Amino acid sequence: MHSPRNPGPLRDPRGVAKFRHEAVAVVLRVGLPDLAPPRLEVLAHRRRRPPFEGGWALPSGPVEVDETLDESVLRHLAQRTGVAAPAHLEQLETRGTPGRDPWDRTIATAFLALLPWSGTPGPGDDLAWLPVAELPGMAFDHGELTRAAAERLRAKLSYTNIAFALAPETFTLAQLRDAYSAVLGHEVSATNLQRILTRRGQLAATGERAVPGAGGGRPAQLHRFTRRELTVTDPFAVLRP
Repeated sequence: MHSPRNPGPLRDPRGVAKFRHEAVAVVLRVGLPDLAPPRLEVLAHRRRRPPFEGGWALPSGPVEVDETLDESVLRHLAQRTGVAAPAHLEQLETRGTPGRDPWDRTIATAFLALLPWSGTPGPGDDLAWLPVAELPGMAFDHGELTRAAAERLRAKLSYTNIAFALAPETFTLAQLRDAYSAVLGHEVSATNLQRILTRRGQLAATGERAVPGAGGGRPAQLHRFTRRELTVTDPFAVLRP
């Protein structure tokens, strides 16, 4: 630790600690309907400069003196990925372990952001959806933050209506079942899921049907969430296999 009389790179001439504060976005979605089986994914970009040049990182950047943490994370998310308004955003955790950034003393506040499985940005040269269950090595502690966000989402699927942020305005029960299965990591019964969500007042039929598929047959009925804002629906519930 540097003394006030002999300031080092992490202190000003008065001995006051100097550090960066950044906002980090952990953006999750379920890869539907393009993937079989569907999977939980995180949005990441390749870094173009050291440290961790060429590695995968979450959208992030410094918090400015004239903005809130929420404003900062939304600004960096839009600049990095083009996502201006996630379906859901909540603060996840703050990390300040010395050395988490090898170049600077950096404190990070991470946010969980959710996007529906349709209408999300596609992959590009420096942007990709990575499987949460098989993450490659990531810059800084972004892999740990991704896993923490996935655990938060899994827990909230049981006792809130947070699944609304993973789904478009209308969807089939099969799609919703696949989304729950991808997040929870185990098979979910569409019949039981419909019963539970309907009993909680979360789910309603639209009276419309999906576009017929190439295989023919009766098109599936479309459903919607009754509310598209986070609410606790069953504080003691746990969705198990």
